[in-house]
Amino acid sequence: MRKALLFIVFFYGTLQILYSQDHEDGVVSFSLPIRNSLKFNKFLINPTFSFVREQSTNISFYNKRQWVQFDDAPQTYLASYSGRFSENEGIAIGLFQQNYGVLTTFGAVANFAHNVILQEDSNLTFGMNIGFYKSGLNKSKVITNYPDPSLENIPSNSLITVNPGVNYGTAFLDFGLSVNNLILYNLKTSKIIEDDPEKSIEAHIMHTGYLDTYGFFDKSKFSALLKTELKKDKTIISGLMMFAIPKGVWAQAGYNTVYGMSGGIGMNITPKISIEYNFEKATGNLSNFGSSHEIVLAYKFKSNSYYYGDDEEEGSIILPVDARKSVPTTPKESAILSPIDAQRLKELKLAMIAEKEEIRLFKLKEIAEARAKLAADNKAKLDAAASAKLVADAAIKAKLIADAAVKAKLTTNVQVITKPVTDAKPKLDPASKPKVDALAQAKLILETKAKALVQAKLAADTKAKLVADAKAKTDADMQAKLVFDAKAKAYALAQAKLAADAKSKADALAQVKLAADAKAKTDADMQVKLVSDAKAKADALTQAKLAADAKSKADALAQAKLAADAKVKAKADADMQAKLAVDAKAKADALAQEKLAALAQAKLAADAKAKEDADIQAKLDTTPKDANVRSMDNLTKLVEDSKNTQQQLLTRLNSTVANKEKDLKDLKEENDLSDKGILSEPKPFKSVSAENSALEALKLEIAGVNKTQNEKIIALDNLYKERIQKVPNKNDATNQYYLKTIETLKAEQLKVIQANVNLISSLEKIKAETEIEKKRRIKRAGFENDQSRYLKDKATLSRIKEKTPFSAVPLNTEDFDYGDEQSNMQILKNIKNVESGYYLVVAVHNDVAKRDEFLTKSVAAGQSNIDFFYDINTSKYFIYYDKFDTIEQAKKALQSKGNKPYNGKMSIAKIEN
Repeated sequence: MRKALLFIVFFYGTLQILYSQDHEDGVVSFSLPIRNSLKFNKFLINPTFSFVREQSTNISFYNKRQWVQFDDAPQTYLASYSGRFSENEGIAIGLFQQNYGVLTTFGAVANFAHNVILQEDSNLTFGMNIGFYKSGLNKSKVITNYPDPSLENIPSNSLITVNPGVNYGTAFLDFGLSVNNLILYNLKTSKIIEDDPEKSIEAHIMHTGYLDTYGFFDKSKFSALLKTELKKDKTIISGLMMFAIPKGVWAQAGYNTVYGMSGGIGMNITPKISIEYNFEKATGNLSNFGSSHEIVLAYKFKSNSYYYGDDEEEGSIILPVDARKSVPTTPKESAILSPIDAQRLKELKLAMIAEKEEIRLFKLKEIAEARAKLAADNKAKLDAAASAKLVADAAIKAKLIADAAVKAKLTTNVQVITKPVTDAKPKLDPASKPKVDALAQAKLILETKAKALVQAKLAADTKAKLVADAKAKTDADMQAKLVFDAKAKAYALAQAKLAADAKSKADALAQVKLAADAKAKTDADMQVKLVSDAKAKADALTQAKLAADAKSKADALAQAKLAADAKVKAKADADMQAKLAVDAKAKADALAQEKLAALAQAKLAADAKAKEDADIQAKLDTTPKDANVRSMDNLTKLVEDSKNTQQQLLTRLNSTVANKEKDLKDLKEENDLSDKGILSEPKPFKSVSAENSALEALKLEIAGVNKTQNEKIIALDNLYKERIQKVPNKNDATNQYYLKTIETLKAEQLKVIQANVNLISSLEKIKAETEIEKKRRIKRAGFENDQSRYLKDKATLSRIKEKTPFSAVPLNTEDFDYGDEQSNMQILKNIKNVESGYYLVVAVHNDVAKRDEFLTKSVAAGQSNIDFFYDINTSKYFIYYDKFDTIEQAKKALQSKGNKPYNGKMSIAKIEN
């Protein structure tokens, strides 16, 4: 419980920290784009998810390619280990790299989560992600023809970020909160980054449940996550859900208000190896950026130390060895069987079904016979029991008859003894009384024993019958089970044999058909290839002839069209110049008239104001001044002085805004020219930090003067109100003068404040647009990579070959500039876009213009196979027209080079890639 209290204190305490530093250039926020999966790397969504709803521990390898249709689009790589560490704790650790064009971020993130059980179905989990990474410019991806000061000013930074989180979970629901980039600390400057656009607060609700049904979807898992992210300037809402079936396959779908829709699928290839793919389609403002792709490969560790109540067993596409042994295989029909084989297989199936039905009928017959036999046995036993009962009844009846005879004899004796004497009072002989009592007692004992014997006999008969019935039923059931098991075993063996025979035959037929189809396809492909090659050769000859004729005709038409266009353009330019001159003169005249009218109006207003001020001043001069008026005079002079200072500071601020706007315009113009392929002279280096410091000082000074001016105007207004109380005459000249003065000062102060706000707003706008232009420059530099240069070079070579005619005048060696001197043999390594081998190099240039000039003259001299490659290690272009696989072939060609003018300084270059 003490651990839980420490986590709570730290989490809520860190929320109150405030920061105060500008965002430095080159700093990239900690933001990994892991948002489309509820299966892997969930601890990056909320730090507690390394424990919450986790069943196992796994290692995963993640890659995301955003907006794949763009070159150098953002890419993210992540290798992580995550899962439960103990019964109440979870951990995760990951290494990542992010590429954003020419910017690269590399680092690591560590996670720890601790769970506190509150009740049986509720718990509270605390977690934290701590990341360390280095961000900066990857200079190896920047290609420029001259030093760029703006690129040199982008530093490399090492940063530490802290992201805490908390989650409350019940049986099926989870509620959580986390803070992204709560602390972002720059180790290089030893300061905390305050202006972080990725700093946000995230809240989520997650539901996890299982389907209680039958069949294929029984025990399927359903998860849904709803999350909101609150940033400084926007709010992002997203939803994500996952449906997983026990067979080890799951599907995901989601939507994000910024990044758009996503969908994905994953599966367990084996019980330990899984793969997942997610697709993200941008919408809204990012719709033009297209789609993104994510792929995850994971390895699962099964915990043998702890049992988690929410753990579930997942299946896989490839079953374990022991599971495969226990699953019977069912032969499948081949889709390539001939009609005869298919008919035979069908007849075989019908025979198997008939045999199965015969076995079922035989089994039913045996069961009926066993039941009949059991009924006969039961009847025999019942008859035997009935006979035994009849014998017992006869014995009992005989005994009863004997007892009746004894009873009758006893009765006779009593009658004899008790017979009355004639005409005398009956008297009982005292000697005969004991004898009568003894006979009665003996009779009762005999009757009791007879009844006991009858009851015992009946009980014995009933027990014997029940035992016999139970034994007979058990014997019959056992016999039926033995017969059923034997028949079932025989049927299973027959089925297995039939299936094995059918599968063997189907496989043999499939192999034969596959071989025949493969041979037929190979023969057909060969025929198609021969026909295609012949047609392509004929088409190439035809195209070459048509191209030559079309080129000649197009050249003539182009020359005529150029001349006509030049004539039309010259006339249009002249007409446009004349029209522009007329419009400019009319506009200048209109502006002059407007300016004269405005000056006249301003002069009239100034004269009226001067006259009014003179009248008021004359009245003031003739009015005696008390202490209140003198105080207002002094304060008015101070306000006027402050107003002058305000105007000077605003002028300086206005000049600064104009300079910033000019710098922005120059940078935009430079970028526009560069996009058109025009290189402009780089601007002189400026200290951005010094300019920003001076600007902040000026803004603070203006704010201070404005505050002081407000206070002075308020004080002057209070003095005026005191005078009104003393001299309540509104027509008083002094009251009128200071009332007007205060109103004028208030109006001017409002204008000054509004002008200050407008200038600061303009500065913010210029700052934002400047950042866009800087990123535009960096992006342009990043896209100028090897591939784009290669494509441009190939386009230039193609244009030179198509547009250059044969020279009517023979060219000499002196007409060619061979560039740098080369040795007879040199080795070049890691040359892109060319194969390894020996090249006959005729010229080497590091200047594109000289390269193109040599290529043009070579084509004009008749060498149509001229080509070149670029060596990034030396920044030189090597021009060649032939390539060999061996040194002997290259030397032989060098010796027999002839006297062509472009072969004046031929050498051999060996490329080793």
